[in-house]
Amino acid sequence: MKYLLSLCLTAALVVIAFFAQATDAQAEERYGKQKVVYHINYDGGPDDKKYRGAMRNIQNHINAVGADNMDIKIVLHGNGLGLLSQAKTNELLQGQVLELKGQNADFHVCNNTLKGRKISYENDLFDVFEEDIVPSGVAELSHLQMQGYTYIKP
Repeated sequence: MKYLLSLCLTAALVVIAFFAQATDAQAEERYGKQKVVYHINYDGGPDDKKYRGAMRNIQNHINAVGADNMDIKIVLHGNGLGLLSQAKTNELLQGQVLELKGQNADFHVCNNTLKGRKISYENDLFDVFEEDIVPSGVAELSHLQMQGYTYIKP
């Protein structure tokens, strides 16, 4: 009986794996490889709802296309830096940011905003490093679009 149960379980796992691969193949066939720049320059609102929603949109995009098929840049400037500021204390945002970074999404932080608002990326923002800083968020958006990135503002 244990053998039969084990055999059925193994067969079920093989079927699930087959359909998962088929779904991945269908997504790749339908969507192909994508280069996308997400633009966040707004306040997160009560309970950081807008920021969490934007992070969910990006994750849904990855889920549909597959992380291996995506090159994602997230450009933050102006009030958008609030996302990484709020993530210092908001564990939900922290988890979403780390999850996206774990799927190779790059966060680009505007140096003009850092300077203009006297924000320290080391002390005031969550998980930001020198290589994440770009000279200008707006110029970065244009630069990426010139490289073929699709612009999305969630």
